Amino acid sequence: MAVSVRLDDEFVSNAKIHADAEKRSVPKQIEYWAKIGQIMIDNPDLSFEFVRESLLASEEMKHGLVKPYVRRSKRD
Repeated sequence: MAVSVRLDDEFVSNAKIHADAEKRSVPKQIEYWAKIGQIMIDNPDLSFEFVRESLLASEEMKHGLVKPYVRRSKRD
C-alpha cells in the first residue's frame, strides 16, 4: 500500500546522500532505515552490526549465494 507522507527537507537531503552512497533510491533508503529501526525496537539486545549483517545474510540466501553447512567431524 503506497502512502504519501511529508518529511523534513533536511531528513530527505540526508537520505539522498546515503541513498546515493548505497545505490538506492531515496524511498528505498528510507524504507531500509525504517526496517532497521523496527528490528532494533523489537530486539533491543541486538547490536546494529548484527542486524545489518543478518539482513545481508538473508538477501544472500535469497540469491543463492550461500553454501549449506556440513559438519566435518562426528558429534559424540
